[in-house]
Order: sequence, then C-alpha cells, then structure tokens
Amino acid sequence: MNKENFLYPRGRYYGQVKPENLVFNANLQEFAQKISYICNLETNGKLSPEEAYEQIKGLWKELKRTKKQLQIGEKPFQNDDGNSENFDK
Repeated sequence: MNKENFLYPRGRYYGQVKPENLVFNANLQEFAQKISYICNLETNGKLSPEEAYEQIKGLWKELKRTKKQLQIGEKPFQNDDGNSENFDK
C-alpha cells in the first residue's frame, strides 16, 4: 500500500456514473478526510478552535465552488439524454 492510499483512502462510488459526479465525489471524499484531520488536530490541542473553524470554512467554500463549476444539482429533472422528465404521466 502506498502512502497516498493510506492517508487518503477512497471509497467506491455507486451513484449515477457521469464525469461531473465522479469528480465531485472525489472532491467530497477529500473534503471529508481533511475535515477529519482538522477535527482530530483541534481535539488534541494542536489547532485552536478558531484555526480549525477557518480551515473548515475555507474547505467548505472550495467544495461549494467545485460543485458550482461542475453544475451539480442545477438540472435535477434531466435524463441522461438531456430531456426533461415528465412527472405528470
């Protein structure tokens, strides 16, 4: 096992397979891993609560920016073929 896989493990993705979903999922997993490290550092007194908050806030803004860039959730009722679903059937 290499160091990267040990420090940043990745879970398997089971959602709708589209490039933007895969990229966002990878970003989300990285976000969660970093949050875990920050929380552990703060709990052990290596980071102040203010430092931990600021780091988490920065990571959140970064995740929101990537979500917007990837247009995740902006077209919630669109099929894979680009047509809107009709729920009035």
